[in-house]
Amino acid sequence: MADKVLIKGNYAIANAAVIAGCDCYFGYPITPQSEIGEFLSGKMQELKRAYVSAESELGAINMCIGACSTGKKAMTSSSSCAISLMQEGLSYATSDELPVVVISVMRGGPGLGNIFPSQGDYNQATIGGGDGDYKVIVLSPSTVQEAVDLTYKTFYLAHKYRNPAMLLADGVLGQMMEPVEFGEYPYPEIDNSSWALSGAKNRKARIIRSYSPVAEPQCDHIRHLFEKYRQLEENEVMYEELYTEDADLVVVSFGSLSRNVKAAIRELRGKGLKIGFFRPITLFPFPNKRINELAEKVKKFLTVEVNMGQMLRDVKLAVNGKVPVEFYGKPVGSWPSVEELATAMEGVL
Repeated sequence: MADKVLIKGNYAIANAAVIAGCDCYFGYPITPQSEIGEFLSGKMQELKRAYVSAESELGAINMCIGACSTGKKAMTSSSSCAISLMQEGLSYATSDELPVVVISVMRGGPGLGNIFPSQGDYNQATIGGGDGDYKVIVLSPSTVQEAVDLTYKTFYLAHKYRNPAMLLADGVLGQMMEPVEFGEYPYPEIDNSSWALSGAKNRKARIIRSYSPVAEPQCDHIRHLFEKYRQLEENEVMYEELYTEDADLVVVSFGSLSRNVKAAIRELRGKGLKIGFFRPITLFPFPNKRINELAEKVKKFLTVEVNMGQMLRDVKLAVNGKVPVEFYGKPVGSWPSVEELATAMEGVL
């Protein structure tokens, strides 16, 4: 068993990416995730891997597309308004079926916003701002240890499904320090020899492109992408669930805010209140099936977010009108306290 080390979230994510075999990092600094690029600027050169401080976020995401097309493990990291600039590239990478890994550490918004913590980029990650029908795999950690574990998983899923994958963290998680165990990369390497642009000396030439000029082949391509998304929903959904066996109310939250939510639920269950907890870990694929199952036996759902109700839409769609779904949140700033959350939950009950 590896020793635990006390480490800041951003550094932990960066080190996990190195262990996962990241060959290339392309990024542009922006708080609250700049330590990721700072760490990798030294580590990648030490390991004789590629590190480029790009001229912009547009440059960074397109460098990832180029590197991934050769079969390399490429990653970028950024935050909120800067992830907005990468949306066109993510749409291209998805249609090109390239396993680009993106680390998004959320800050306040909209627009330039500020560096206060927020969860305002849920829609940006799960719906996206690029053109056309596409999805990005999205994983959301709640602890620094989970940020490490899910960084490994993000690389694995990106390459397994040949699809961009995003680790969606937040400013709190990026800046907090916790004991972490790294260990070895726990997933098998994915064979990319059938598609990577590795030089056509002993094989036919290959082309990676994001479109077909003819409608029907383009339709077939998009249907192929959505078959991958169906497989993701069938095989890769992850969530955390507590106290739902007898719950009248289930509280749904994601990310590091979930820690305060769990503490408030434990406090209220000590008073005899029947409250359950549910945390989606994969934001795409979203755990629709399990939430719909819970809606058969609980009386109400409450979503808690540090935004104006972005995951609320997905929870309502999963519940499908079976029971009421309420919302409690704030747009930006420090997480609601345990006491504040407990009061809100009692009010809903």
